[in-house]
Amino acid sequence: MGRISEKFESLRAKDEKALVVYVTAGNPSLEMTKEIILTLEKAGVDILEIGVPFSDPIADGPVIQEAAQRALKAGTTMKGVLQLVADVRKISQIPIVLFGYYNPIFSYGVEKFAKDARKAGVDGVLVVDLPPEEAPELRQFTDAAGIDFISLIAPTTDMRRAKKIAARATGFLYYISITGVTGTAAPKLADIEKDLKKIRKISSLPVAVGFGISRPEQAREIGRLADGIVVGSALVRLISENSNNAGLLRIIDDYAAGIKHVLKSA
Repeated sequence: MGRISEKFESLRAKDEKALVVYVTAGNPSLEMTKEIILTLEKAGVDILEIGVPFSDPIADGPVIQEAAQRALKAGTTMKGVLQLVADVRKISQIPIVLFGYYNPIFSYGVEKFAKDARKAGVDGVLVVDLPPEEAPELRQFTDAAGIDFISLIAPTTDMRRAKKIAARATGFLYYISITGVTGTAAPKLADIEKDLKKIRKISSLPVAVGFGISRPEQAREIGRLADGIVVGSALVRLISENSNNAGLLRIIDDYAAGIKHVLKSA
């Protein structure tokens, strides 16, 4: 059993919901990203999504797009991101998912990526633009390396396709709570509840809900329905706005701890 599954099992035993947090690698620098990751873990974050910056994202809103551009301008590469994970692994066992697009993986070399990601300590990958029909070209290597393939289900996904996605997913299912890009709208609780009931009928995997969650009260409400919640744009914005603030790590700690607190009683 991998770190992701172990984490969800341990949280379930405590009637606690997972806090999954997204950060853009290299924003504002890879060195600072490492410090941010360790701060998030101390604040109670359960699973970390590390965004691999890409020049042409399709699912990311303006906040994450701008962070990715800053990271790319600073020289962030796939090799650098994998080294970041390896450095974190020297002192932390937090489950890590690489979140991004297929182009950087393809450019790096698919088989080499799977080998190096495993060696670095990556637990899962979430490739936004790799549909189930095309996923085998990556999964033949990541599955063999024991890396979970995290799959997305959207409000617009019909049940026939959702079954296909869920049947091959590992780690957890990521339910996109809104239509559109990240960080641009607030999720509707009634819609989430309805869709999660359907998903639970076709899969026993944990379900984490993301896109548009930024406040503790949202996390509490959605946490009552899901196995975890994902915070992305709100934290990336906080990091970007305070990148030159000497109190950045304290600000991050306060924010993440506030979200995690409500998930302990969700």
